[in-house]
Amino acid sequence: MPVTAIIVGAGHRALIYAMYSKQAPDKLRIVGVADPDAGRREMCKKLFDIPDNMCFESADALAAVPKCADAVINGTMDNQHVDTAVPLLKAGYDMLLEKPFAIHEDEMWRLVNTAKEYNRRVMICHVLRYAPFYVEIKKRLPQLGRIMAIETTEHVSHHHLLVSFVRGKWRNEKLTGHRSLLLAKCCHDIDLIMWMLSGDRPVSVASFGGMEQFRPENAPAGSGTRCLVDCPPEIENECPFSARKQYLEHPDRWSFYVWKDLENIEKPTLEQKEALLRGDSDFGRCAYKMDCDLVDNQTVIVRFASGAIASHNLLGGTPTPQRTIHISGTRGEIVGRVDDSKFTMRVLDPHSTNEYREEVVDLNVNGDTSGQLGGHAGGDQRLVADFVEFITGGTPSISCTTIDDSVNGHLCVFRADQSMEEGRVVAF
Repeated sequence: MPVTAIIVGAGHRALIYAMYSKQAPDKLRIVGVADPDAGRREMCKKLFDIPDNMCFESADALAAVPKCADAVINGTMDNQHVDTAVPLLKAGYDMLLEKPFAIHEDEMWRLVNTAKEYNRRVMICHVLRYAPFYVEIKKRLPQLGRIMAIETTEHVSHHHLLVSFVRGKWRNEKLTGHRSLLLAKCCHDIDLIMWMLSGDRPVSVASFGGMEQFRPENAPAGSGTRCLVDCPPEIENECPFSARKQYLEHPDRWSFYVWKDLENIEKPTLEQKEALLRGDSDFGRCAYKMDCDLVDNQTVIVRFASGAIASHNLLGGTPTPQRTIHISGTRGEIVGRVDDSKFTMRVLDPHSTNEYREEVVDLNVNGDTSGQLGGHAGGDQRLVADFVEFITGGTPSISCTTIDDSVNGHLCVFRADQSMEEGRVVAF
């Protein structure tokens, strides 16, 4: 029998996870939806053949009726995760919960303690743990000896930074309950560091960063407030961040965010999309004059009890997206870029000509790439498959991230942001 699940918060991420039921109907079946948006409920109803009595307006409404599925796929917004999760855990549901699972430390412990008190299985969507690139690196760590240092970077492309953060629904504290790009975007990377050093305890954090690019004082002289309305053509035409360049010339890129208000139209035309940007859509506003209060660059340095040091560099607004990793141990190193699905491992060998052995691990050879296996470098659908194993008592993979596994990563982000704001090293 397949695991039955109810979507809570029918946004982009929850629907990606729910689509696993189409690939493996013998493993997962979607039987309900809870979302305040009637259009989203109707979409899920048709997509997954959900009966009317299994469509709910809220997580509280779902929690108020007798338990009617095995699990919940919780894809609500960051600041709604705990308030929606707690009543559903109490109602008896196990849960696949989008990251970050909490936005402040006090609510993090509230959720952790609720899961423990009611003996519920909660798995956090740290999907990069499931990317073949990172899984293979994790398996090879023992060959490096004692881990001394981990360096990771994430370059957030200009179009991703603009659509999700500068103009998007994660752009300020009023919308999300927090003002941390590190939490919203790089909790993946911090989690990877904690996973690679699992068993080692983080003891202190230092961090530096700020918003350097999309500030009003950096806007072109004479620019308007809406790209297609009041920005002079000679300025708008040369701006790579204008709504025309970002969204009309690339209408299918991030379409699930940009054209959300046109969801009721089956195939909106380019003219309808331009009209939306000329109207009151946030995606038509000048990128430099938004109400965004996030940083766009940040560096985090973490010291562990073993003496190992880890660092993460976040840089937003780059030409291309990329993530890199460099792990150094007492016997060797691993360096690679996840976008290539390839890394190089070098292990010390006094008998070789170079005094080390080198191996290039190319995961593309087996077709194990993100294009074939879903988003996040192939992690998305693997994560859901593992969740099914997790809650049915099977053997989860080495990537499985319980709520307890995710605590140190969240604490690290909270401490790093505190360090950046207060200008001091913060202990765990």
